[in-house]
Amino acid sequence: MKTVYEGNITFSQYLDERSQVVEPLPEWALHSQPLTDYYKGMVLARQFDNKAIALQRTGQLGTYASLAGSEAIDVVTASLMSSNDVLVPYYRNHIMQHIRGMSLSDVLLYWGGDERGNSAEAQRQDLPNCVPIATQCLHACGIASAIKIRQQDKAVICMQGDGATSKGDFMEALNVAGVWQLPVVFIINNNQWAISVPRSLQSVAPTLAQKALGAGIRGEQVDGNDAIALHQSIELALKRAREGKGPTLIEAISYRLSDHTTADDATRYRDPEALKSAWDKEPIKRLRNFLHQQNWWNEADETALQKEVSQAVQSAVDEYLNTPAQSISTIFDYLYETLPNALQSQRSLALARESSRRDDHE
Repeated sequence: MKTVYEGNITFSQYLDERSQVVEPLPEWALHSQPLTDYYKGMVLARQFDNKAIALQRTGQLGTYASLAGSEAIDVVTASLMSSNDVLVPYYRNHIMQHIRGMSLSDVLLYWGGDERGNSAEAQRQDLPNCVPIATQCLHACGIASAIKIRQQDKAVICMQGDGATSKGDFMEALNVAGVWQLPVVFIINNNQWAISVPRSLQSVAPTLAQKALGAGIRGEQVDGNDAIALHQSIELALKRAREGKGPTLIEAISYRLSDHTTADDATRYRDPEALKSAWDKEPIKRLRNFLHQQNWWNEADETALQKEVSQAVQSAVDEYLNTPAQSISTIFDYLYETLPNALQSQRSLALARESSRRDDHE
């Protein structure tokens, strides 16, 4: 018997949970930029997240999926993408969409049930939110195929949670990405939970990154709470994709610091001690402590940032709440190229009732 293949998965970390440097830093990380910008983006993400949850709890927003715990993953990834790259998100990538150009008020519109927030002009070629699990993975491969055929200098970023890696769509996407050597980077936000299913019950494999090996593509693990490690891994993966060197799968280890969504109650299944431990390792505090150690950040900077971010978030909330509702006709107008006769009469009836209600309130 002989061994015909052996593979390995590396784990990257530069800052441990106490913000201590555990590996020699890359040259770019010896300077304050872009780390201070990453920190500012992460603080904005956290404040926006808290406000969105508060809006939902007071009946001013629909069911909302928190991004708490994934701030470093999303901010670093979106910041490293070029304007020509394509983002294929799932349902937690709000700050990525904002960094890519969407207004925070548009993000709120979507979660408020208004589809105008899911088709903003600022999205360019980025795909809208994908709620079905893992279906976006094959969409990403389709886009990457077009990029390769056109010989364009761009890449696709496909975001998903750990739960998506248990779906057939995900495995099919890895396979076709490998066979066709597509310019796509799959980033798994392994936040340890697929709703209420813990990582330990999703797969007995030591890593999710090793699923890349079966598809013959690069796979690696990175500390998802470490902005420096994320930058190193994602920058290289994007560079390889744009240069035609094929796909990469990155498993970013994080922890979901929230309920699955505002419709969930994680206290029913999650150990409170595990959550407490995760808060000690969370990405914003880790980067802030490092910036303080390097004398790149101080209390005055923090006070000014918190005020600036608070004002930006409140401005977005005000714009969202003051956005006039769409006409009821829109529930008919975007279903068919030509509305069937059976629905035309319903549309007319709905408009008449809408007009009647408006008259009653005037």
